[in-house]
Amino acid sequence: MPNQISSLPLAGVRILDLSRVLAGPWCAMVLGDLGAEVVKVEHPLRGDDTRDWGMRVGTTETTYFNSVNRNKRSVCLDLQSAEGQRIARELAQQCDVVIQNFKYGGAEKLGLGYAQLAEGRDDLIYCSISGYDRQGPEAARPGYDIVVQGEAGLMAMNGNADQPPLKFGVAAVDLFTGMYSAQAVLAALFERQRTGKGRHIEMALFDCGLMITSYCGLDSLMLKDDPPRYGNAHPSIVPYGVFDAADGPLVIAVGNNRQYERFCREVIERPDLIDDERYRTNIVRAVNRETLVPELTRAIGLHRREVLLERLAGAGIPCGEVLGLHEALTSKRAADAGLVTTCPHPEAGSTHVLAPPYRFDGARLPVRSGPPQLGEATQDILQSLLGLSAGQISQLKAEEVTS
Repeated sequence: MPNQISSLPLAGVRILDLSRVLAGPWCAMVLGDLGAEVVKVEHPLRGDDTRDWGMRVGTTETTYFNSVNRNKRSVCLDLQSAEGQRIARELAQQCDVVIQNFKYGGAEKLGLGYAQLAEGRDDLIYCSISGYDRQGPEAARPGYDIVVQGEAGLMAMNGNADQPPLKFGVAAVDLFTGMYSAQAVLAALFERQRTGKGRHIEMALFDCGLMITSYCGLDSLMLKDDPPRYGNAHPSIVPYGVFDAADGPLVIAVGNNRQYERFCREVIERPDLIDDERYRTNIVRAVNRETLVPELTRAIGLHRREVLLERLAGAGIPCGEVLGLHEALTSKRAADAGLVTTCPHPEAGSTHVLAPPYRFDGARLPVRSGPPQLGEATQDILQSLLGLSAGQISQLKAEEVTS
C-alpha cells in the first residue's frame, strides 16, 4: 500500500483567511491540511487574539494559536487603514475562497464583504461565520462558544444529574462550526468545478451548536422536557460507561444482550446477574439500572484493570483504559499513528504540532509547515501574489500598514 502522498486533494486552491480565534481559523486549517494554500491576514502588532492565549511558544506563538493554525502563512495588514483594506481586496482577487468572522457588518465596513469582493467575479467562494443567523433578529449579537453552549442546551445535557450545567472540556461549538464550514466550502468548490459559479456560505455558531445536540435533542422533543443526564453512562444502554477497577478506571461498553451474558459469566464471574429476569435484556436493564449498576460496580472493583481488559477483549466486548491527556498524547498508539509531530522553531528550537487526522491512499496528510510566526510571509506574499517591490513594501512598513 502506498505510504507517501503524491499529491494533495486541494493543491492549487488558495484561501484568504480573514478570521480569528477558533471557528474560522479551524475551517481554514482543515482546508490547509487538505492541501490548500492558506494566507492568514493578521494585525501587524498583536496578530490573532489567540497569540496571547495559552502557553507561550517563542515570541509570537502560543499553544492555543498553534493548535489551529498549522499549514498557513501569516501576512500582517492593518485592516483599519485604507491601504491595508486595498491590499486585502487585491489578495482576495488572487484567492478561490475567503473566510471571515468579523462582527456583523464589519467586513462590509472594511470593503471586504461578499458583495464587494464578488463584484466582477462570480466564481468567488465566500464563507461568513457569525454567532447567530445573519438574516434574523440577533444577527448583530457577537458569538462566543460558552454562551452558545448555554443557549443551545449543550450545558444542560452535559455532566452528572447532581451537577449544575457544565460546559464541554473544549470549545465544541467553535470546533464543530469550523468543521461544518469546511464541509460547506468543499461542497462549493466541488460545485464550482461543474458550474464555474461561487457561493456565499453563511454559518452560525448557534445553528451548529443546536445540531450537535443530535439524538439527545430529538429525545428532548419527544419527552417535551430535558432528558435525564447520566454523566459517563449511556441513557439507554447498561452497562456502558466508566467503571473503577481495583487499580484505576476503564471504559466498558456492553452493546447487546449476548455481550452482556459473556460479560457476566466470563468477565466479572457473576452469572446471577444474567439469570435474574430484571437484567436479562437491555430494555429491562435500563429500567432497573439503579439496582444493577451498584452490583456491577462492586464486581468490577474486585479485579485489576489489566485482568478486566484482557477478559473483556477475549469476550469481544468494547473496552479501554481511561488515560490522562498527556498519557494519551504520548501513548504508543498515538506515536504509531503519527498523530503528534514536532516542527522546527526559530526561537523555541522545536514545537509540538498535532498532525491532520486524514489519510489518503494509506498515508497521513503531512504538516507541510508549522504554525507561522506573526507576519513571517508578508514580504514573500506581497511580492509573489501582488507584484509589490521591496521599496513599496518598505513604504508600507513605514506607514505601519504592515510590519
